[in-house]
Amino acid sequence: MNVHPVLINGVWNVSTGAQSFHAVNPQTRAALARRFPVSPWEEIERAVQAAARAAELTRDWPGARFARFLERYATRIEGRAAELVAAAHEETALPAEGRLAKAELPRTVNQLRQAAAAALDGSWANPVIDTAANIRSMLAPIGPVCVFGPNNFPFAFNSIAGGDFAAAVAAGNPVIAKGHSSHPETTRLFAVEADAAARETELPPGFVQLLYRTDHADGERLVAHRLIGATGYTGAREAGLRLKAAADHAGKPIYLELSSINPVFVLPGALAERSAALADEFAASCLMGAGQFCTNPGLVVVPAGAAAEAFFELVRNRFESAPVAALLGEGVLRNLERGVESLRAAGAEAATGAAAAAGSGYCYRNTLLRVSGERFLAVPAALQAEAFGNCSLFVFARDSAQMRQIAQALEGNLTGAIYSATTGGDDAAYAEIAPELRQHVGRLLNDKMPTGVAVSPAMNHGGPFPATGHPGFTAVGIPAAQRRFAMLQCYDSVRPHRLPPALQNQNPTGTMWRQIDGRWTQGHAG
Repeated sequence: MNVHPVLINGVWNVSTGAQSFHAVNPQTRAALARRFPVSPWEEIERAVQAAARAAELTRDWPGARFARFLERYATRIEGRAAELVAAAHEETALPAEGRLAKAELPRTVNQLRQAAAAALDGSWANPVIDTAANIRSMLAPIGPVCVFGPNNFPFAFNSIAGGDFAAAVAAGNPVIAKGHSSHPETTRLFAVEADAAARETELPPGFVQLLYRTDHADGERLVAHRLIGATGYTGAREAGLRLKAAADHAGKPIYLELSSINPVFVLPGALAERSAALADEFAASCLMGAGQFCTNPGLVVVPAGAAAEAFFELVRNRFESAPVAALLGEGVLRNLERGVESLRAAGAEAATGAAAAAGSGYCYRNTLLRVSGERFLAVPAALQAEAFGNCSLFVFARDSAQMRQIAQALEGNLTGAIYSATTGGDDAAYAEIAPELRQHVGRLLNDKMPTGVAVSPAMNHGGPFPATGHPGFTAVGIPAAQRRFAMLQCYDSVRPHRLPPALQNQNPTGTMWRQIDGRWTQGHAG
């Protein structure tokens, strides 16, 4: 039985582990032939030591060195686009053309190139110079970073190619990628190109490494390791919180994206103006990719009455007529079934779906649930259970005051949206609800579904717990995403020639923004 090797210290090593696994095609439930190792602790330790050596060599490198790697890597990915799309489609059942080839892969290489530009410019490090006191500070690499990738974005959030990886490298850190078991061949192909790009741009061995899988206990040891600088994790809440507990106990930063139901509030004027268009927009957003987006609208709050009932019927009809797509795997199907059962046990009624779909794949019928505002407020925690997939819960609120109470009862979410009348007729209700919703979401949207996440410097793909582990950071958006993987370093009365270039009087790039004596400038100090 051939098992693919792991990438450690610049070498593709045969794993020393006794266990292995294979991915499963979600459309057929058939095991794929390729096998991948479960790395034992001894192997993980070797990766950590190699990353630490790489960090020692690169900690004072200029951003241009990392930018070269990121640019070269992006180009190499484009050269293997067809193979990557084919592998990801087979392992995840996500649409090859519309989703993987035309949306997610271009986003992935765009993220890498944005990160390269930020590394080259250097402004991300926020250099601050106080010439009178001769105190200077900046953000600098934190050390080896672990990246745990999720199942639902095999490209854009891949542990060795996605946003966390790009941000960590652009901040100057080696990365130990812990792949996701759902798409190991996709991740292997990325790692081959990352390794080649690292060699071509003369990064040291150990700067880019790949482990396909670890057991839970070793994952916790990894994030708590004394040589690890920080960890980025995207995935299930339960596993993420176990990693957080281990990292917190060791005093190690860990940045988590855990779960989010992304509430959408539809106000009366919006229903009166454009119910049919809203039903189309909502159904497309909720069912896209079988609902397997972290920004999927899983909760909709509407004002009770005839207009809301008519809107609900429009949505139900669209759910029933839409095709059912395969979920990412058996675990996703099982957790979706549990999530729907939990919501129903808490008082939600199923209007359609709420059962596995016929066929060979991991499929669940498009599901629409409903509950009254009173019932939601009676058990808000239970009715916010995440049902990750093609499912959403409608809450029928008595009036805008109750909608505001519902907003107050929400857990933290990545996003929250409000649809209102274009004529201004909902402005009073908006003013009542929006301030409450604002405190419970990382990104507030108006008249727009939350599923799209633009790779923009202004984007916040974060939010209050349990959406993420910390409300002040984002997993998308350069340069803010880089700052998760940095430490603030201060230099007090350090001799000029001993300072990092970014803190010397001369601006090292000519474009770097620095705060000098309280003023942001691209000029020189002194």
